Amino acid sequence: MTVKVVTVAQMQALEDASERAGTSKDTLMENAGLACAQQVRRHMGGAAGRKALLLIGPGNNGADGLVIARHLRRWGAEVCCYVVRGRPDHDPKMADALRYDVDVVHAEQDPGFARLQGWLSSSSVVVDAILGAGRYRPLEGTAREVVELVNRHRASGCSVISVDLPTGVNPDTGAADENALVADVTLALCYPKFGIANFPGAGYAGRIVVLGIGLPPQALDGIDLPVEWMSDSAAADLLPARPLDSHKGTYGHLLIVAGSRNFVGASVLAAMAAHRVGAGLVTLATPESVYPIAASKLTETIHLPLPEDADGRVDISAADVIRERIHSYSALAVGCGLGLSPGTASFIERLLLADTDLPMPPVVIDADGLNNLARCEAWPARLHTPAVLTPHPGEMATLTGQPTAEVQADRLAVAGSSAAEWGQTALLKGAHSIVASPDGRQCFLPFANPALAAGGTGDVLTGLIGGLLAQGVSPYGAARLGGFLHGKAGETVRGRVGNAGVVASDLLRHIPFTINQLRA
Repeated sequence: MTVKVVTVAQMQALEDASERAGTSKDTLMENAGLACAQQVRRHMGGAAGRKALLLIGPGNNGADGLVIARHLRRWGAEVCCYVVRGRPDHDPKMADALRYDVDVVHAEQDPGFARLQGWLSSSSVVVDAILGAGRYRPLEGTAREVVELVNRHRASGCSVISVDLPTGVNPDTGAADENALVADVTLALCYPKFGIANFPGAGYAGRIVVLGIGLPPQALDGIDLPVEWMSDSAAADLLPARPLDSHKGTYGHLLIVAGSRNFVGASVLAAMAAHRVGAGLVTLATPESVYPIAASKLTETIHLPLPEDADGRVDISAADVIRERIHSYSALAVGCGLGLSPGTASFIERLLLADTDLPMPPVVIDADGLNNLARCEAWPARLHTPAVLTPHPGEMATLTGQPTAEVQADRLAVAGSSAAEWGQTALLKGAHSIVASPDGRQCFLPFANPALAAGGTGDVLTGLIGGLLAQGVSPYGAARLGGFLHGKAGETVRGRVGNAGVVASDLLRHIPFTINQLRA
């Protein structure tokens, strides 16, 4: 299933198209409320005998909350709907909730928030249905006071679930009021909104669960939704087939050009990642002084020692050594631990940008490969082979000439414009990494993991993408799948080790298990 990321206007267009296709907006709302109620029940460990507090706003998000309340009450939960802002006089969803004996409290009838605090202290879960994806406005008055109170209670153990997105987060940009509600879980209705895909809004969302609401497939016809939210099923669809009668040649031969005297480990991590993602053969090309160290750590890898300079970095002549053999490889990975110098820049220029008729395989370029590439004049016009470029924000700043702060301020736009300008696939690393294709498609990778803020994790990502390129996956597919496997394995490691103390090699043993889970 392909999951998109949408603006409020795009979601409204989908709802209008749904109505034209015969599925009314009210039906979508009822479907959404039921799906959310089922998630809340699961979160509480059942409904009967549990207490749930729902914070109700004036618009459709509040109406979703009333549908949730009705179902939870129907299943035996004790439910209170706390109306933060006035509901319309004609309110069928409120009438339905009252018919099921849902307790309704209006904020204006609760001086000092005494009843609210009582429910907060005794509830199994608080459901935020105040503002959602309606018109964004700064929090003020009663809404602000209620959200501040909920945030304080959450710090003492109260669990919060937001419907569509947390109150106080801009649904289209991810900008957030300084007092925005902090959720443990956000239930994204139909598709995630940009507000919880982008930071800082994503930082308020907690774990994001995408729920289907019964949108008819024909509602998508004619509506351009170029941004994807990567899912397990989408990743599984990209996994290369593994036929029973295959052999090592079936899965390609990756050449990794990496390492220097000061950065030996980067080359080892990239090579191991390529093996773990299923590449049939992996050759590691490293400077001569690095070769014996890397070879002692890599049993399965083929090695190609390269000429080096006095500082233990690849010499420019190493490009000729590689180009003589390039026809033997189905993909290339360049950059991890190469170091940065005029000599390495000349090496990158001769290897990747030389004006010859020699066909080059697809390549992933990372780390010092990118920093050296940025030193080469007019490099985008001279890079003729399909490529995946994987900059972190600082490297993207080097490549584009923009300050890092500007890169981070609008990551989606920077990734998209860079991919289009370069004519190549770009993967802008960071929390919720973004993959952009030169044809305008973009994808959020749904992982924000401080445990991966450690040296070497980017080298693992390079090996994964390179190994997938070697197996014939397209550059855009390899970037999305490699990034997803990296993030998914990282979540597993984080669950076992915690937010600190993870080292890059911890990821490697989990890659095959992650792939196996996706295949299942």
